Amino acid sequence: MEFWRVLIAGVLVSWFLSVGAANLPQCEFPAIYNFGDSNSDTGGISAAFEPIRAPYGVPFFHKPAGRDCDGRLIIDFIAEKVKLPYLHAYLNSLGANFRHGANFATGGSTIRRQNETIFQYGISPFALDMQIVQFDQFKARTIEMYNQAKDLSAKDKLPRPEDFAKALYTFDIGQNDLSVGFRTMSFDQLRAAMPDIINQLASAVQHLYQQGGRTFWIHNTGPIGCLPVNFFYLHNPEPGYVDQYGCEKGQNDMAMEFNRQLKDRLIKLRAELPEASITHVDVYTAKISMISSAKNLGMADPLKVCCGYHVNYDHIWCGNKATINNTEVYGRSCENPSVFISWDGVHYSQAANQFVSDHTLNGSLTDPPIPITQACHKQ
Repeated sequence: MEFWRVLIAGVLVSWFLSVGAANLPQCEFPAIYNFGDSNSDTGGISAAFEPIRAPYGVPFFHKPAGRDCDGRLIIDFIAEKVKLPYLHAYLNSLGANFRHGANFATGGSTIRRQNETIFQYGISPFALDMQIVQFDQFKARTIEMYNQAKDLSAKDKLPRPEDFAKALYTFDIGQNDLSVGFRTMSFDQLRAAMPDIINQLASAVQHLYQQGGRTFWIHNTGPIGCLPVNFFYLHNPEPGYVDQYGCEKGQNDMAMEFNRQLKDRLIKLRAELPEASITHVDVYTAKISMISSAKNLGMADPLKVCCGYHVNYDHIWCGNKATINNTEVYGRSCENPSVFISWDGVHYSQAANQFVSDHTLNGSLTDPPIPITQACHKQ
């Protein structure tokens, strides 16, 4: 039912888009600057800590590609849509080309700084405020280097100074703030913390606006209660624990509350930043419609995992090895990742990312309803 509601809404919005956007020219984004977590990290955490190993990346890239996925992330589909190369991670110093942007996202990042290390619960030290500091340094240094370069070859891998104002600024972050909250707070405490979390995201947008950024494409958070990892050690949940989709109801309720407050804050932010084009992207609805209609879409059970060994209470993460009953077991990939929604229990598959991209980049699940290719136009 959810899928058909989204489909019908998408058809109607697409019709309005074809009428309303008909007179708007295509945006010529020269670069993308992305801020986020593992949902959009294209190699940052892999460069800063241990490289992400096979089979990650192998089905599409034929080798590990710094992504927590079998292939492309939504940010990769965004790059394809606006006809730009895939983003190199800011933290990846080898072979990177930043002419068309940079990716500051790292797996495990949060909006608010957390008082724990990556070795405890996987939380990145590069929270959003640090990603913004990195952007500031990147902008200042690349402009200096560009202006000092004596030949074209030295400039070719650097952004043109004038491109920062014309670039697309994308955000996909907040899921890990909720995840930390579920571990360390009651739902009431987490709900009380949400305004501060969201205000810190708004502050990041304000800072980039002051630095000349004008086009912002901001994802809300997905249905975190539908991640299969929630059920690795919970096989028989009590009545009322799961929702109609088989997901953890309390977590999804908190994600929806976060998204409600985020949308309200972005409405206010548009008034505060009069020259900005700010688009709110409802990836939650895209993902829950996919999850609720997985069977009709020919996809596997949304709570089943493609990569890794997960049998009863024995769990070996994707790409790892362990001994179970005196036998070495490898967390291998499934044979056909293209039918799975979950790649490794926490991260979505390329097929899922493509579904979400197909249902958001056209503007059918955005506010205002505008395709990303025309998102530079203030509505």
